Parts: sequence; structure tokens; C-alpha cells
Amino acid sequence: MPIFILRRGAEAFVTLFVLTIVIFALARLAGDPVPLVLGMEATKADIEFYRRQYGLDKPLVMQYLTFLGNISQGDFGVSFRYRVPAIDLILPALWATFKLVSVAMLLAVAVGVPLGVLGAVKPRGLLSRMVGWYAAAGESIPSFWFALVLMLVFAVTLGVLPSSGYGTWRHFVLPVCTLALFSSASLAALTRANMVSVLQSDFVKMERNLGMPEHLIIFKHALRNASLPIITFLGLQFGVLLGGAVVTERVFAWPGIGQVLVEAIFTRDYPIIQAGVLVTAFCFMIINLVVDGMVGVLDPRVRQ
Repeated sequence: MPIFILRRGAEAFVTLFVLTIVIFALARLAGDPVPLVLGMEATKADIEFYRRQYGLDKPLVMQYLTFLGNISQGDFGVSFRYRVPAIDLILPALWATFKLVSVAMLLAVAVGVPLGVLGAVKPRGLLSRMVGWYAAAGESIPSFWFALVLMLVFAVTLGVLPSSGYGTWRHFVLPVCTLALFSSASLAALTRANMVSVLQSDFVKMERNLGMPEHLIIFKHALRNASLPIITFLGLQFGVLLGGAVVTERVFAWPGIGQVLVEAIFTRDYPIIQAGVLVTAFCFMIINLVVDGMVGVLDPRVRQ
């Protein structure tokens, strides 16, 4: 098991190193940030001084090596726009997104897994077809459209929930439901498919022949055997939502990492772009390592 985790950790480290090259190059393809920061009235001397101050006058290779050396010490640079360390802007935004995604994933599990299990008990019944319809609808509806519908109904028409903002539990409801729709739909479809396969296996037939109660067969044995792809999906989906909840955060004005990164891209704020992408990627890799460890404990075959 330790060798398995070390191998996964080494793969994650190499991936993160390659990502530093990619994000460094892509950030600079966005354009020169100096005109946006200093404005059109800046003189040539002002521009040259600003470039020297932030090291933008050096060759790209030297800029990258400096960037790599700094992040190895936890220094992601100073924001061009706000003149504060980029990490001080990224961490609060990432925490806000983390809370939003965590609640959304809990709701997705609470809805998706029971629906998938119920749909698998009678795979040819009406309930199974309804679960299939829910899964198809949830995976097809665009998140921005669903967010606007929720906002129109509950914030504008009924006035029972705030349309935007961050602070109380009421601000969580609409964005959480928006994020949970796709995840719960995909989870319901995945759970139903795996449960149907497990419930038709030989060991389940044997347990039924032995007279074991149906609820023990379903929830203790079948669901456990069907849990490996579900756990893997949850880990991947959590990471995807952590870095991809941009649309939901923009619609509901949620001060998350997506909001910060979009604004940084518009203003060509290299340090914030680089810090946001790398820190989010690091969190995603940690989540994958945890998921790999859980899967390795449940199924020793993946450790080989």
C-alpha cells in the first residue's frame, strides 16, 4: 500500500510540474498586462520601471525559472492589480468554493445514490424508468439555465431566497441545487447501472437462496461491491466542481475561485492566474490520492 501511494504521489508531482509550464505559457498568451494596469497615460519610463519591478523585462526562460523557484518556497508573487500576495486572494476564494462544492456533493450523494439503488431493485419497473429520465434530464440541462430558472422562481417570483451573495445558509440553497443537479443525475445513473450488474451476480443469487433478508443483500453486500466506481466518480466530480463552478459562481455572485480567476484573466493578472490554477490543481490531486487510497483499501487488486 505505501508503494502504491508513493507511485501515485510521484505521478501527481510530475503532472504538477508539467502544469507549471503550461499555465506559465498560457497566462502570457493572454497579452501584456502593463497597459491594463498603468493605463494609456503611462509614459515609457513608467512602463519600463513597472516591468523591472515585476521582472517582466527578463527573458521568458528566466521568468519561468524565477517563478518555479518562488513557488517551491510557497511564494506565488504579488497581484498586479491589488498589490497584495496572490495567495492571500486565492485561499479565501478557494475556501468559499470548497464549502459550496462540499455541500453540493453531500446533496448529490443524498439524492443520487438512493435513487440509483431504488432504480436497480426493479430494473424494468416504472421507478427505474423515472430514475433514467431524471438522469438524462439532469445531465442535459445547462447549469446556467437551471440557475436562472431557480433564481426566477425562488428569488424573483416567490422572494423566499436571495438571488446572490454569500454569508448565510440561505445563500447556499440556489447555487448548491444548481451544482448538485448534474452530479446527482450522473450518480443516480452510475449507481443504478452498477447495482443492476451486482444484483444479477452469482453471489447475490446464492444469498437469496440462503434466505438472507433483501435489505441486507442490497445495502450491505450489493451496494458495497458497487461502491468502487461510485467513490472514484465522487472524487473526480468533486475536483471538477472545485475548479469548474465558474458559471454558477458568476450567476449567483459567489466569491469563489472561479470568480477570482475570471477577473484575473480579464485583467491579465499573471500571479493570480498562476496561483489559482496551481493551488486548485494541487487540491484536485490530493483528492485523487485520497480516492486512490480508499479504492486501494476496498479493492487490493488496484495496488498491483
